[in-house]
Amino acid sequence: MSKIIFVNLPVSDLNASMAFYEALGFENNPQFTDDTAACMVWSEAIFVMLLTHDKWKTFTNRPISPITTSEVMLCLSCESREIVDELNDTAEENGGTADINPKQDHGFMYNRNLADLDGHVWEMMWMDPAAMTN
Repeated sequence: MSKIIFVNLPVSDLNASMAFYEALGFENNPQFTDDTAACMVWSEAIFVMLLTHDKWKTFTNRPISPITTSEVMLCLSCESREIVDELNDTAEENGGTADINPKQDHGFMYNRNLADLDGHVWEMMWMDPAAMTN
């Protein structure tokens, strides 16, 4: 089996979160989806598990962070700068927050950060390694 990642996120409204992630281009895998959790697929190696708060609490006793805090920023690579912009626009159009942090343009790398409905921060990034200088 190849190495893959499952990012587990607590969400306050499973159906709304599923719709948000579908709008960003994630696809639902019904095999791992029920009334308490949804598996949202970004690529062959990246899966996001959206978990209701009750389901989340079966995995840990640690409290769920308030929406105003950040514990981690998850970065996803995109095929172009335009897609980075489109994903930020789409996030805002679907109840998320675009540009939760200032956008960065380093020429060879461009990124913008968005937050989902529960404040989880995603960095959408495009990079051209051929343009990097040493």
